[in-house]
Amino acid sequence: MRSGAAQSFLESTLHPELPQDQTTHTIDSSTSGTANCSCCCRCGRVREWVPVPFNAKRKSRSYSPVRTGVSELSEWLLETPSIGDPPKLMAPEANAPGRALLEMLPTEILDHIIAQLTLDVPPAEYTPRNVDLVSCLLTSRTLHNATLTTLYSHITIPHSAIFSKFLRHISEHPALGLLAKRLDLSHFTSVGLRRTRQLNSEIRNMTSETLLRCLDLTPAMQEVLVQEHLDDDVDEAVLRKLFYGLLNIRALDFCACSSKSFVDAFSAAISSSSLSSWSIKRLSLHECFTLQGSSLESLFARLPHLTHLDVCHTRVSDKALTLIPSTARLTHLNLGRCSQLTGDGVVKFLTTHSATASLVYLNLSCDISRYRLLWESDVERLLLALPITLRSLNLSGAKIHSSHLRFLLLLTKHLEELSIGYADLSMQEITSLFTPHLTSQSQMEVSPSTPEQAWIPHTLHYLDITSIPSVTKASLFGPSCALLSPRTSPLEVLELDSITISALRDCKPTNRRLGWGVKELGRRGWYVREPTEQTFAQSGCGDSGTRGRRWWKMGAMWWGMKKIPVAVVDVGGLYGHYMYKT
Repeated sequence: MRSGAAQSFLESTLHPELPQDQTTHTIDSSTSGTANCSCCCRCGRVREWVPVPFNAKRKSRSYSPVRTGVSELSEWLLETPSIGDPPKLMAPEANAPGRALLEMLPTEILDHIIAQLTLDVPPAEYTPRNVDLVSCLLTSRTLHNATLTTLYSHITIPHSAIFSKFLRHISEHPALGLLAKRLDLSHFTSVGLRRTRQLNSEIRNMTSETLLRCLDLTPAMQEVLVQEHLDDDVDEAVLRKLFYGLLNIRALDFCACSSKSFVDAFSAAISSSSLSSWSIKRLSLHECFTLQGSSLESLFARLPHLTHLDVCHTRVSDKALTLIPSTARLTHLNLGRCSQLTGDGVVKFLTTHSATASLVYLNLSCDISRYRLLWESDVERLLLALPITLRSLNLSGAKIHSSHLRFLLLLTKHLEELSIGYADLSMQEITSLFTPHLTSQSQMEVSPSTPEQAWIPHTLHYLDITSIPSVTKASLFGPSCALLSPRTSPLEVLELDSITISALRDCKPTNRRLGWGVKELGRRGWYVREPTEQTFAQSGCGDSGTRGRRWWKMGAMWWGMKKIPVAVVDVGGLYGHYMYKT
């Protein structure tokens, strides 16, 4: 080998001489450009070879044996058969009208697919809405029929012009009114449309007469959501239609309706009914603080199928609660800020009434500047009787101290939300609910020799420690506080008072180092753990905005809701204000 030359895998042009006793090849060339071997070649294959032109590119040594089987005859290449053109791919035939794969799906699946295009929260002002659904209407006959069901099943009315258009359509085509299952007026407002309330009444698009006509044309209606902007338009005739004029009605929401006309119509509609049983399952009278207690007593006695009840900030009494039929199965109950209730009456109702055996959401918060609902003995009796089905418990304002920790510790094994605002607890006692190091004497009395291996992890995601004197910026950042450490996972939200939130807002470097951040909305503030890959994996969601979704929230995503939803719908409008801002 020549020195300095790189190692090559090409055959050399110098061929070794054949042995004397080996038969040589006789090559007969012709004008056709081929050569015939006169002897029997060792390859045993063919005898026709193509001569390699002068200065042609040499093939590698490994190439020749594979292609020809004769490494010695490197000057000749096997003439390989030509490969034909690849078969042409035929373009798929166009589907006949109405025979596309999407159109061939079962109706139930197609309805579920199209339902993903709906928007529960309407756009602002006169922005076009349901653009995707309108496009589906114009695609084909099959999609048109399937889209109509989705478009008219859940009706969201943001302003009077939309309501007038919907009423006109179902008046001209009564069959469309039979598709309506939900009438959502929670977003209805004239704010931003440059109209006063008087001007809206003069336009006559949304009145008690048009609302009653709409209900008459939608006999299959199941859910009706109204709010304070419409309380003057909900008269006695409309309420009679809602309470016992719709056979399929299941959910009613009168959030913050408190005008005098509404209160009078409410009392008259209930007293004029001779029916002893109504079909309503989910009822919200949130912030209807002007309703008479006698009207509520008469109403509750006629709800044998009740599952959701929100009477926050109303005049509900202990007697009204006892009148709830024993056949009711309450899963969601909001009795917050009801000053007419007593602690003893509430605890007796929750511990003895058969309707409260399967509670999932319970709100017993109170405003301690006016009254206190639960005292020490009431808290202990209540905590001992709460069902294991409970997922959200609000005891903000209750008289909670260290002797109640042993009962709260048991609840943290199945609760996801816990509110203990204004509690008389130290930071160390609060932290002991999340770590296996039991340092509180009251907890040691329950399990004096509990090993760390027997510790059952908590399930809390949200903790409300508003207005607890021991909870400050210094105590949260202190070395003895493990509340912000990864060990307290899955805890991800701490609700704090405005003073503490303001102090934490200015500690941006520390917040980044700890992995927490400040979130605010209205008068409420939260200290939120920043999402990580581990939290995404544990939650099974790829979006931080969906980690708070739970079936018992009925569409709400955030933690710490203070209003019970009565329909599975995205939260927005005035309902979002009462649910999270106040």
